[in-house]
Amino acid sequence: MIMAEYKLEVTTGNMTNAGTLDYIHVTLIGTEGKSERTELDNFGVDFKSGTTAIYTVKTRLSLGKLLLIKVEKDALFFLPEDEWYCSKIVVTTPEGDVILFPCYRWLSRGELVELRGGRAIKVFEDEHPLLIEHREKELILKKSLYKWEIIDEMLPHMSHFKQMSDLPAEVCFSMSKSMEMIYTKRITGAELMFKGLVGSTEQWENTEDIKKIFWSKRTPVSEFVTEHWKEDDFYGFQFLNSINPNVIKRCSELPPNFPVTGEMVKPFLKKGSSLQKEMEKGNIFLCDFKRMDGLPAKAYDGESPRVTAGLCLFYINPENKLLPIAIQLHQTPSEENPIFLPSDSETDWLLAKMFIKNADFMLHQSVYHFMNTHYLAEVFTVATLRSFPVIHPLYKLLVPHVRYTLQINTMARKSIFAPAGILSRSSLGYDGMTELMRRAFSELTYSSLCLPDNITARGLESIPNFYYRDDGLKLWNIINSFVKAVVEYYYPSDSEVCKDTELQEWISEIFTHGFLGHKASGFPACFNTVEEVIKFITMVIFTVTGQHAAVNNGQFDYHSWAPNGSLLLRKPPPTTKGQSSMKTILETLPNVGQTVSFAAMSWILSDVYTDVVPLGTYPEERFDESAPKQIIKEFQAELSCLSEAITERNSQLEVPYTYLNPAQMENSITI
Repeated sequence: MIMAEYKLEVTTGNMTNAGTLDYIHVTLIGTEGKSERTELDNFGVDFKSGTTAIYTVKTRLSLGKLLLIKVEKDALFFLPEDEWYCSKIVVTTPEGDVILFPCYRWLSRGELVELRGGRAIKVFEDEHPLLIEHREKELILKKSLYKWEIIDEMLPHMSHFKQMSDLPAEVCFSMSKSMEMIYTKRITGAELMFKGLVGSTEQWENTEDIKKIFWSKRTPVSEFVTEHWKEDDFYGFQFLNSINPNVIKRCSELPPNFPVTGEMVKPFLKKGSSLQKEMEKGNIFLCDFKRMDGLPAKAYDGESPRVTAGLCLFYINPENKLLPIAIQLHQTPSEENPIFLPSDSETDWLLAKMFIKNADFMLHQSVYHFMNTHYLAEVFTVATLRSFPVIHPLYKLLVPHVRYTLQINTMARKSIFAPAGILSRSSLGYDGMTELMRRAFSELTYSSLCLPDNITARGLESIPNFYYRDDGLKLWNIINSFVKAVVEYYYPSDSEVCKDTELQEWISEIFTHGFLGHKASGFPACFNTVEEVIKFITMVIFTVTGQHAAVNNGQFDYHSWAPNGSLLLRKPPPTTKGQSSMKTILETLPNVGQTVSFAAMSWILSDVYTDVVPLGTYPEERFDESAPKQIIKEFQAELSCLSEAITERNSQLEVPYTYLNPAQMENSITI
């Protein structure tokens, strides 16, 4: 009897313990029938990590168009459970069609999974009753696995997971990453414990001792920071190219509560010029931390230090260096709130700059790092996992960019941003940081997350030596071109966008749970055009790749050296001039134990792990059509060109800007 033969290429993941000794059975289901339940068994050991094995499934007749593959995992004798990570199954049909069935998930003993293969399909394109039913069941299951939870009525909603053990295996760290993170924590802890620094309440006796915190961890930038942190031009440089390039803006008119006079700053401007002239030329810039005014501060030694809601005025000089020229440490002018100037005593000016950096660092961690990247990424992740079946083209596009995000955020809510977490030891404490996030979130706009709009709104189109802008805009455009090509391939018209109910549910969930239905924010509640989809997905991918890299990856570089910017300053901001000394600086800095805990955090959050997936790399093969595969190749080529250009530029710089180099950023938020 002539039998129809189906060739199956079954790939087991290459991570640790991905293989299994259990029995694996498959059933092929097509439009004309289904195969017998068939055990996949070759001579020798099957399903070893990182291998692809070929099997044959025979049927009496062709099954017609292949719809689904049922995969089942059954126990081998009485051996203990060993989960199997199935990457993909590629089927060659008797008619010669080659069909990809992506899996990329762990299977437990007794578990059955149904895989869909072939080209990406939108909801209104599914016609076969079996596939329609399969799609509906998949989304019901996903909604039961991934749920929203409201922790704070005034902040984005989060996933309902409380412990790492609650997370589905598909969204968890690899074993290698978990072990490496544990190793890094132990190495940092062991070094600090050996030196007797952990938990020390001693005050630093001099800044030279702070250099000795770590023997085993240094970077060229961190060493440069240690040597140049007092210099005004390097201080200004950091507001453009350090880890928080988000607050500075062009100043064409001074705020009424910042009474800087022309006479005050004239010595620091170009000879013959004036403050008014420099503002008209676009050479004056401002950082205003008014959001922090009146925030509750954490009590330290029984006293609550006033947190600086300061203002700092900057000037681009003829050498294109951005220099601080005036600092006021509180919002309301008074005799006890003097305007500090570069002509003041060295320690007065240094103290004023330190308090501004303290405010900037707390704003960075709470708002621009955790809220605007981690928390929003979690919203995008949960909405993607709940709203799209795996066969949807936008699931295939977005799923690489949600990798590990749920686990890192679940961990962060226990150890970093928590009532007892390390950020609770900042000047603001947990309550103050949370209130700062609420204030910032109430003002968050869609345009502020779209880099081209953000740069224009802040008037920073032409400020020189702004590498975050230069690299970021190029990266934004490359991502936008990539997204445009993919989206337009699957959505040739606006009408296809409008009738894709899964896409509409995705953006509705993001608008409702991520942006709390704030219409004034400009975030879309639905999509009407292809162009709207392209811009929003560009923003999503840029946020979880480039923007997160920009605000995260330089933390050790710039903040392992506490005097350059600390989350905690122990003394209140100065209210008079001429009363400070280096002793005041040392008394203001966090004590030894506090300093080393912040430095260790910056090490762990900036570390690179071996299972990193760089931007544009798609190790999971999910698209079966040639067009998106080619689009991905073109995307990778453009990213490679940008990486080369950034590397070449950086070779000419005293302080390189590496954080938006595509080769050095991840495809998702994983740390």
